[in-house]
Amino acid sequence: MRNFQKELFVCIILFFISVNATSQSKKSGVTESDVKIEKKKKNKKKKVKLPEIDLSNWKVTIPEGKGKGGAISVEPPEILDYATNETLKPYMYNDSTKGALVFYAYPTAATTANTKYSRSELREQMVPGDDNVNWTFKQGGTLKAKIAMNSVSRDKNGKYHKVIILQIHGRLTNEQRDLIGQKDNNAPPVLKIYWQNGKIRVKTKKLKFPGVNATGILHEEAWTDDDGFNFEEEVGFRKFQIEVKVSDGKMVVILNKSEFAVYENASIKRWGIFENYFKAGNYFQSRDEGSFAKVNFYELAVGH
Repeated sequence: MRNFQKELFVCIILFFISVNATSQSKKSGVTESDVKIEKKKKNKKKKVKLPEIDLSNWKVTIPEGKGKGGAISVEPPEILDYATNETLKPYMYNDSTKGALVFYAYPTAATTANTKYSRSELREQMVPGDDNVNWTFKQGGTLKAKIAMNSVSRDKNGKYHKVIILQIHGRLTNEQRDLIGQKDNNAPPVLKIYWQNGKIRVKTKKLKFPGVNATGILHEEAWTDDDGFNFEEEVGFRKFQIEVKVSDGKMVVILNKSEFAVYENASIKRWGIFENYFKAGNYFQSRDEGSFAKVNFYELAVGH
C-alpha cells in the first residue's frame, strides 16, 4: 500500500511539472510571435520623399486669377510655403510617394498678358522677388531637370495634348522697351521644350531677315519659329533628364546625356542683345474643354 501511494505521489509531481513546462513554452511562443508581427508592422511604414528643388529663386504663375493678364503669381519667400498655401495647393503640390513636385494646369480664363493658354509654371528670379535682374548669353546659364509626364488628356483625334515643360524667355531692358515704344518688357522665348506624344521636341527662334538692324531686332516681329527638332528617344511617361547649356552665341539641349540639339548660328549669335530667364513647369497648350495635364519635377537646378 505504501509503495502504491509513493508511486501515485511521484506521478502527480511529474504531471504538474509537465503542465507547467508546456504552459511556459506556450507563453514564450506567443510573445515571440507578437514581437515578430509588431516588427513587420513597423517596417511597412511608407517613407516620405520630397523633390530636390530649391524654390528660393523662382516665382510661380498658376491658372487662377482675373482673366487675361490677371493670372496669379507667387514670389519668394511666399512660394517656399507652397505646401500649405491654399491658393497654390490645387496647382503645385508634392507627391510624397514619388518624391515629385507636381504642376497641374487646365484651360481657364486666367492667363498671362501675351498668351491664350493657361499655365502652372515657374519663372527664374536671379534676385528673389525681382523680375528686373536677368542674364545674357554672354554671361551664360545652365539648367538641369529630372521630369516625368504624370498624366495628360487627348484631343479628338486621340493624340495627347502638347505641354511646354521648359523655356528660355527673352526680356527687353527698360531702355530697349522705351526705344521701340513697347508697353512692356516682353521679348520672344528663344527656347521651348515640349512633351509631345511621348517625345521631347525643341523649338527656337530665327531672324526673318538676317540683316535687320540693332533696333529692328528688338521687335518680336523680327523673329519667327524654326522648324523644330525631335529627339529620337521616346520617353513616354517615364522619368527623363534634360540639360540646357547656354554660352555666348551657342545653346545646347541634352536629353538623358545621350542625345544633343546644338544651336550655333547667326540668329543665336545675335540673340545676345536680349536678357533672358529660365522657366519650368506646365505651360499647357490646349483650350479644349475637359483637357488637362500634370507634370512631375523630381529635380531642378540652374546656374550662371
